[in-house]
Amino acid sequence: MSRLTTSAIPSLALEGVGFDHRGQSLLQPLDLRLEGCRRTLVMGPNGAGKSLLLRLAHGLLPPTRGRVSWEGHTPRQAMVFQHPVLLRRSALANLTYALAVNGTPRQRRRPLAREALERFGLAALEARPARVLSGGEQQRLALARAWLLEPEVLLLDEPTSALDPAAIKAVEDAVLEFHRRGTRILMTSHDLNQAHRLAEDVVLLYAGRLVEHGPANTFFTAPVSPEARAFIRGELVL
Repeated sequence: MSRLTTSAIPSLALEGVGFDHRGQSLLQPLDLRLEGCRRTLVMGPNGAGKSLLLRLAHGLLPPTRGRVSWEGHTPRQAMVFQHPVLLRRSALANLTYALAVNGTPRQRRRPLAREALERFGLAALEARPARVLSGGEQQRLALARAWLLEPEVLLLDEPTSALDPAAIKAVEDAVLEFHRRGTRILMTSHDLNQAHRLAEDVVLLYAGRLVEHGPANTFFTAPVSPEARAFIRGELVL
């Protein structure tokens, strides 16, 4: 697969973006700008609004307030969910179907799909039904599917939740491979160790509020907000 041109990846701007549901404010209005081909981790405890922010950024949900926009062109995007949505087909067929939808000529689909399965350590499982794969294997299959689409931006919603250490490492290695190819990463997590390994910058949410955004090294060594200091210490913030 070709290397992407990182300089062409547009900036993502969220201006006064908020989200209400049934009279409850799930995400309070926030301003956020994400630039360049970076690895951004959106962090916070359960219920902070991490997954919601990702869905708003990806366009799966329209904000009830404010505006989400990409400056320049709208980039090619792919999203990997905490529980991947897979077809009732083999691992290989999940990939060839994605290529068919993407307009790839029929004669190229199987070779490209098998190349992706090999890259993500799934070659021996190509004939296995996707929905009987282990959790880590399903995540790698979802990442292989995203790889074939050559996204400029990859969004991942808690992709390693409940996986064992070996599966976590495999997924993290795949994320780094995407980034080396030139894909911008926007990923949710509540795992501080994972953020130390992956993050170039961190967005911290608490109770639907944006409380901090900055470079990862600054976030971990000199957090500004009391919520960030408490989060890093593993304390509950009420």
